Amino acid sequence: MALPPIEDRPKHTRYDVVIVGGAVIGSSIAWHLSANPDFDGTVLVVERDPTYATASTTHTNSCIRQQFSSAVNIRISQFGAEFIKNFRDRLGGDPDIPELAFQQFGYLYLADTPAFADHLRSCQALQASLGAGTRLLTPDEIAAEFPFYDLDGILLGSHNPVDEGYFDGNTMFDWLRRMARRNGIEYITNDVTAVRRTANAVEDVTLASGETISCGTLINASGPRAARTARMAGLDIPVEPRRRFTFVFEAEDDLGRDLPLTIDPSGVHMRADGRYFMCGCPPDDDRAADFDDFTMDHDIWENKVWPALATRVPAFERIRQINYWVGHYAYNTFDQNAILGPPPDVDNFLFANGFSGHGLQQAPAVGRGLSELVTYGEYRSLDLSLLGFGRLLSGERAVEHAVI
Repeated sequence: MALPPIEDRPKHTRYDVVIVGGAVIGSSIAWHLSANPDFDGTVLVVERDPTYATASTTHTNSCIRQQFSSAVNIRISQFGAEFIKNFRDRLGGDPDIPELAFQQFGYLYLADTPAFADHLRSCQALQASLGAGTRLLTPDEIAAEFPFYDLDGILLGSHNPVDEGYFDGNTMFDWLRRMARRNGIEYITNDVTAVRRTANAVEDVTLASGETISCGTLINASGPRAARTARMAGLDIPVEPRRRFTFVFEAEDDLGRDLPLTIDPSGVHMRADGRYFMCGCPPDDDRAADFDDFTMDHDIWENKVWPALATRVPAFERIRQINYWVGHYAYNTFDQNAILGPPPDVDNFLFANGFSGHGLQQAPAVGRGLSELVTYGEYRSLDLSLLGFGRLLSGERAVEHAVI
């Protein structure tokens, strides 16, 4: 079914739901609303850049894991893995909908200190109690299974080969958006420039093109620009853009098997990517970036990334960089966890922000959860209330320690 071009202007002056941001989080919410038989409202998705050229979704490494330190994030990713594996059926079974490629070689965390080894043990116990396949590996066990590592100084590893790895996130995003539109969700290329609210409710938004749009519910899904959208409604959230570097390289020597997504104590992560390899890290000076700052630090490859690769995998002494890019995390400086749902005093302003690099893998569960909040006023499938806005006011952090 061919879809019409996306217009710049909305068709109506009022919608039951307006979503600010049409990347993977906004599109997951939109699709879940459209697929819920109990929701019969109108939805407008406002996306400022129809190319998504600078969206966090576009620059993702497309990975998913259950190796988190909090139960809610483990359960979110368990649903995400099930959603990915049954993508066509989840979206309605149309044979035009592709199955998603999902490479399940797992994440491998490496500990080089007793304190981090104890942390991995604690996390593995939690993950296993929730049904995850995480296993602890001694250096000898790691060497037997992955002989290409140099394990000097490594005390323990944590690896989960079940429902962890990388998947075709771009296709997931494309079809969530496509099916949302097919189901009647309206997307426009525009921007929200103002939000008008009374004491406890959002009334309407103003678009860059000048229209004023009334809405029953406003959802902030604007990624690294989330704090900007919140401020329009007189609200503050601790979310800022932070640069993350990704490099793609090829190796002269064959490792003999897939390289798990390895989190090295140096802070560099690496994984197989088909016939190539992908790796990345944050900048050494990890501070807030401007929305349009995608500057690559070329020295970090020579001074940090390549030395870490070659130290951990000696075969990576002989590699050639073939691509790189810079993306933004929508980084929650408060506790590195998503901020979901309404603040206590504005019931119809819902947040879906601050994923700190986990947005793509958490999009299925968050889309389902926010659609339930809109439709029923509560979470019904998975309780996400631990990630609610209220913790920003109480100061009770729901810290996620496993942030790469």
